Amino acid sequence: MNPLDEKEQNRVRTALRFLRRRAGGWRVVAKALGCKYDTVEKIARGGRGVTPSMAIRVARVLGGSIDDLLAGTFLPGACPRCGYMPDFADEPTTVEDAPRAAPDGLKLVR
Repeated sequence: MNPLDEKEQNRVRTALRFLRRRAGGWRVVAKALGCKYDTVEKIARGGRGVTPSMAIRVARVLGGSIDDLLAGTFLPGACPRCGYMPDFADEPTTVEDAPRAAPDGLKLVR
């Protein structure tokens, strides 16, 4: 029996898919995790169970805690199926008319 329940395993799989999208492929993710390519791919698609060791490796590569990873709070807003994280860089933003106070006495110069 695997010490990780099904929800925790699915959260690690989502993180793996997120890493694949960000890194550009399974081979890069596998190298970062120190695993074989086919092992990572099988785990991500559900063909193999997620071991605690793999969960710890994924958390380290993500730069987060194992608790956040297993709780599903490591990537708020990521698609639970594919790991896609929307990029809002091109979205319009609201601009305030009044100047904001800058921290530490910095001033905006035009």
